[in-house]
Amino acid sequence: MFDPGELAEPIVQAPLAGGPSTPALAIAVCEAGGLGFLAAGYEQPDAVREEIEQVRAATERPFGVNLFVPAERPADPATVRAYLDELLPEAARQGAELAEPRFDDDGWEQKLEIVLEQRPAVVSFTFGCPPASAIDSLHERDIAAWVTVTTVEEAEQASQAGADALVVQGIEAGGHRGGFADSDGADGWGLLALLRVVSNMVATPLIAAGGIGDGAGVAAVLCAGASAAQVGTALMLSPEAATNDAQRQLLSQPIPTRLTRAFTGRTARGMVNRFLDEHSTAAPPAYPEIHHATSPLRAAARRHGDADAFNLWAGQAHTLARELPAAEIVRQLGAEAREVLRRLA
Repeated sequence: MFDPGELAEPIVQAPLAGGPSTPALAIAVCEAGGLGFLAAGYEQPDAVREEIEQVRAATERPFGVNLFVPAERPADPATVRAYLDELLPEAARQGAELAEPRFDDDGWEQKLEIVLEQRPAVVSFTFGCPPASAIDSLHERDIAAWVTVTTVEEAEQASQAGADALVVQGIEAGGHRGGFADSDGADGWGLLALLRVVSNMVATPLIAAGGIGDGAGVAAVLCAGASAAQVGTALMLSPEAATNDAQRQLLSQPIPTRLTRAFTGRTARGMVNRFLDEHSTAAPPAYPEIHHATSPLRAAARRHGDADAFNLWAGQAHTLARELPAAEIVRQLGAEAREVLRRLA
C-alpha cells in the first residue's frame, strides 16, 4: 500500500478538475519525485481510463486518481430555476444558452470500476466519505484510499471508515471545498489549526492542502503534522497545466479571493471577478445542477478570454505561483522546505 512518507519530494499535486489537470502535469510531478494526480471529476469514464493508461505508459512512479463522491439528493428545482433566470443576461452576453440543470452521480460506479481495474497507487475522494465497501474493494487491490476532509468531525469519520490518509483541506484552498457537506465556509477551519487538532485525534497520515505556495509553506505543514503538502494553484502557471490564458495573466496579480457558489452551486474559492461579485448572494446550494447549467456559459467566456465571466479558481496564496515547468516547481518546493527545516534546526 502506498505510503506518502515514501515520496522523494513531499509534494502531492492537487487534482485540479475542470481544466488545469492534464496527464502531462501528473507525469511531470511524478517524475520529479512528487505524487501526480489525475482528476476524474467531470470526465467521461472512457477518458479517465485513457488518461490512466497514458500516465502509466510515461512513468513507472506511483500516481493517483481523484473521484467525486455523489450528492445524496437533488436540489429544489424551483430554487435552481430562479437562480438560472437571473443568469439569462449573462448567457446572452456570451452568446451562449444555459444547459438544462440535471442531477447525476458523475459516473460514480463506472469510474470506481475503472480505478479498481487500473489499480493506480492512490484513489482520493472529494465531496464525501465513500462507503466502507468501496474502501475495502480498493484495499483488496492494494490501492490506498485518501479522503478529503475540512472539519474535525469529517476527519474522524473518514479515519473510522478505513481511509489510508486524510487530505486535510483548509479554508485557504482554491477551488471547491472538498468536505462532506456544502458549508458556506463562514466558520471554516484554517489549515494549520485543523492539522494540529486532527493530528492529535487520529493516527492516520495527513496530507495538507490550502494556501501552500512556497517551500516555507511546505515546511510549515510538515512541522504541523502532515506527511506531505498538496499544491494546486502553485502549479497552475506551469506549461503542463491547461490553465486558461486569461487566468494565467491574472494569477500573479494581488486580486483577492472569495468563497462562492455562483458558478457551480457548490462552495469554492476563486479570484474575485464581476460574475462572482454580482451573483454570489443569490446562488443556492445546488450542485451539480448549477454546474451543468452554467457550463456552456463558462465555456463561452473562456473562448472569448472574458475573465470576468468564468470561474478563476485559486487559493489565497495565488501570487506565489511560479511560471516554471512543473517538475522544477516540485523540486524547488522540496529543496526550499528542506532548507527552511535545516535552518530552523
